[in-house]
Formats: sequence, C-alpha cells, structure tokens
Amino acid sequence: MSLIISATTPHSPLLIPNIGKENLEFLKKTREAYEKIREDIYAAQVETLIIISSHGGMGEEIFNVGLSPSFRINFEEFGDFSTTKELEGDIVLAHEINKQSSGEDVRLISKDTLNHGSGVPAYLLSEQIKNLKILPLYCSEASLEKHREWGTKIKEAVLRSNKRIAVIASADLSHKLTKNSPAGYSPKAVNFDQKIINLLQNKKTSELTAMDPKLIEETATEGIKSLAVLSGVMNKMEYKPKLLSYEYPFGVGYMVMKMDF
Repeated sequence: MSLIISATTPHSPLLIPNIGKENLEFLKKTREAYEKIREDIYAAQVETLIIISSHGGMGEEIFNVGLSPSFRINFEEFGDFSTTKELEGDIVLAHEINKQSSGEDVRLISKDTLNHGSGVPAYLLSEQIKNLKILPLYCSEASLEKHREWGTKIKEAVLRSNKRIAVIASADLSHKLTKNSPAGYSPKAVNFDQKIINLLQNKKTSELTAMDPKLIEETATEGIKSLAVLSGVMNKMEYKPKLLSYEYPFGVGYMVMKMDF
C-alpha cells in the first residue's frame, strides 16, 4: 500500500493548547487544516507517520534517521510540563530508509525525544489514533539539491514497504513577515512565501532547490529544507496539491498543504 498521504504542516508550539492558550484563536485556520490532515490519516488507517524536520540535526552535512523502539514528546522547554505523549517507533522502516540511502551521507540515531520540529506535528496528527508509529527524519547542512536527492531515496524505501505510510514535511515558512516578527522584518518575505506556495501548487517542486540562498537567509525560511526533501519524495508521483491554509498572525508563515493522490 505504501505512500497513502503526503502533506506539509507548520510546527509552532503555539498550536499546542497548553502553550498557545488565548493565542489559539489566531491560529484557527491552521488548527482546522491540521484536523483535516489528522482525519485523513485516521480514515486511511495509516500505520506509520514519517515526519521530515529541519530541527534536530547535528549541524553537519549528514542526514539523520530516528531509530528507537519509541519516541517521547514533551514541550517542557516552552513551560508546558503536562502535555506529553509516547509513540512507537518504526525500526524496520528506519533501517530500510538507511539501506536505500546508500551513496548519501545518512546515519541512524537513537535519540528518543522529539523536539518541537517533529513533536508538534507528531502530537497533533496522532490525537485519538491508536497504534500509529512515528519515524522522524532530520535535515542536514547539505545543499537543497542533496535534500531533494535524499527524498527520492526515502520514496524508494516507502514504495518498497507494504505498510500504509504518511509523509509529512514539518516546515514553517518565513520568520520575517511583519514588523512584529520574532526574527525581524524583511519586505521580501511575503512575496517569498507566496513563491514557495505557488511552486508547490503548480508542482514545480524541483525549483525549490534553485531558490536564492541569500533570500532564504534574509527571510529566515528554514522550512525550505524539509520541503526540498518532500519534493524528492513526490518526484514523478501523480498527485494534486491542495492548499488548506496559510496565515501569519505572529509574523511567521504557517502553511498546511495536502498532496491528494
């Protein structure tokens, strides 16, 4: 059955109720879009949820595959000591991705606690779903083209599997969309976000790897790495992109897009 669902989601800790609190009302569109993805995962009886995150790497040009019998989610670094969850890992699929990634700089890591980059989507997308396994994948300092190439290897491993798998790119867009943005303001940020959205909607994902590095840095768009990996996963696949939501109430671009097969 292999690849059943593919999507991009943001990873703002404010999406967690105990952290966002009164700010949740400003993220209504994103929360509703998240719920739509979660409902699809439930309805499709997905067995393993792969989450590609640009957070959690080790600052090297080496991609990391999470290898653990289970993964713990908590948000203590954001002052939330009550929201916790533990999900089973997918050791078999982790080894298969590592195997198919021959020729790439990839390693298995045993870190069993998810940071917010993978923890937020893992928590929200697994709510009220039993027996869902999680497999975190982490980006590196390699080029965007290398990230896309790794995505094609991940796809090979997924398509070889007989499991029902969902692949999620955890990606915030620009962090400089308004003058109140946490990373400052760039007048180029809004157009840059729109360009990314347009490329995804028009299935021109290969062009993500050719985006100007200076613009990526200026707009603080770290999620481009996860999207580049996803572009490799989706390469030569038949799908229809559907933008479920895009908003930036706090100056950071939050996009939820589903790739309908």
